[in-house]
Amino acid sequence: METIWQGVKEAIHLLYTRDPETLRITFLTLRVSGLATLISVLIGVPLGILLALSRFPGRRVLISLVNTGMALPPVVVGLWVSIFLWRNGPLGFLGIMYTPAAIVVAQTVIAAPVVAGFTVAGISQLDPQLTLQLTALGASRWQLYWLLVREAKLSILAAVIAGFGAVVSEVGASTMVGGNILGQTRVLTTATVMEVSKGNYSLAIGVSIVLLLLAYAVTFALTLLQQRGRQPWLMR
Repeated sequence: METIWQGVKEAIHLLYTRDPETLRITFLTLRVSGLATLISVLIGVPLGILLALSRFPGRRVLISLVNTGMALPPVVVGLWVSIFLWRNGPLGFLGIMYTPAAIVVAQTVIAAPVVAGFTVAGISQLDPQLTLQLTALGASRWQLYWLLVREAKLSILAAVIAGFGAVVSEVGASTMVGGNILGQTRVLTTATVMEVSKGNYSLAIGVSIVLLLLAYAVTFALTLLQQRGRQPWLMR
């Protein structure tokens, strides 16, 4: 308990004094994970809509692949992204290994299947008659997609929350492709692991609390957006 209490005091100290290094890795964590989540939404939502509404050979295989991707181990993603981004790898010419951009790539690979899977589930739960009604009213394909997204907004925002949660908390891929370089690629998760390896448990707990507060703040904002305008059930 003493170690936990020391960690709590360390977190309060880091936040109260606005420790420069803690602020730097916190903002880098938010920037990297936020960008990865945004890219994942741009990829995962259209893919999820396509898989939910289209009928073609191999559709179930693709949905199974997406569902499998939702459980991809981050270290496996980090390994394969590293292989592709190494200097002699297929994408080595980009020169982004051990940079924040490499972490964004790895986290996008982790989050995109999560967003796509939630989107498939959300769109699939809509009344099939809704699509027919919108088509009969003359809605174009893009109008149809937009209206369906609006109808399934609760599920899609849940997908965004799940995608962000998957990347802001992972450490394996970030370490493998980012290298945990001080002042360049160190994020809150890799900093926590590093402090644990050094035996600085109170500082590790303090940094982890900062990470939890960051995750909660972003999730709380997304939850408010998700629940905005929704009428609660009245108790009878």
